[in-house]
Amino acid sequence: MSDQVPLEPKIPVGISACLTGQKVRYNGGHKQSRYCLNVLEDCFAFEPFCPEVAIGLGIPRDPIRLVGLEGEHPRAVGTTDPEMDVTDDLMRVGKDFVERHRHLRGFILMKGSPSCGMERVKVYHPNGVPHHADRGVFVRALREFYPELPLEEEARMNDAVLRENFIARVFAYDDWMNSIASEPSYHAILQFHSRQKYLLMAHHYEGYRELGRYLAEAHDTPIEEVKQHYLGRFMHHMAHKATRKTHTNVLQHILGYLKRELDSDCKQEMLDSIEQYRLGHVHLVVPLTLLKHYVKRFGTDYIRQQTYLNPHPHELGLRNYI
Repeated sequence: MSDQVPLEPKIPVGISACLTGQKVRYNGGHKQSRYCLNVLEDCFAFEPFCPEVAIGLGIPRDPIRLVGLEGEHPRAVGTTDPEMDVTDDLMRVGKDFVERHRHLRGFILMKGSPSCGMERVKVYHPNGVPHHADRGVFVRALREFYPELPLEEEARMNDAVLRENFIARVFAYDDWMNSIASEPSYHAILQFHSRQKYLLMAHHYEGYRELGRYLAEAHDTPIEEVKQHYLGRFMHHMAHKATRKTHTNVLQHILGYLKRELDSDCKQEMLDSIEQYRLGHVHLVVPLTLLKHYVKRFGTDYIRQQTYLNPHPHELGLRNYI
């Protein structure tokens, strides 16, 4: 895909610097990601960052690890010199990073890192024995100071469902930033909710209903409060993984808007395709391609504008594997 014409405009996304090939790891190496550089770079403008280098740790360096008891925030300390505690430094650069990078639409992280690991980072008991798991300190700062920012570990994107989930969130957040962030209005938020309706429903049906009820009652609420509440809850609900069951539900809902226009044979063909997907015999792209064909021919403007039909560039082929 790297030799194709780049998809425009590129979306700004943060990334652990080692994943871009920069030799910033504790051992002087890198963890270059072919998928990020050969595929996602066609639509993402990556902004590399290494929090450990940012706090002044050298290359190579004594590695750090998380130490602490379950139920408390672990500390990031040196493996050979436990007196070297860089936790506060990592939280500080994390907060500073957020203040300078509010334009980002997502961040791709290095798995297992005591600074950048998103989850299941090994935490050691003070006696030196592996004890439980937590998130890296830099990620803790991102979650605290920029909770709506979509995060994902590069290694987890080997899972097709997690990969599609993250990229759909990035593009949805980009839509929000482009259409709401600079000039927020109640009408603009309603329009955003309207076009994101079925994508949100696929990720979390109850979340879709919750936000619909909220907006119906939020007319007199200050717009900044509506904006903050809606975005936080929207991104929270979008983090849920869509499933074959929820995709099937959405496909059937959209088909319902076309039932008067389709003859019985076309309708049955569509229903059979959805059922084959529900049973796991075909990928989502199969019923979706057929549905998009009918939406283009017979759909209303309301249905055609649904981001569920095209949540990310088709060139990425994300729905070919889920």
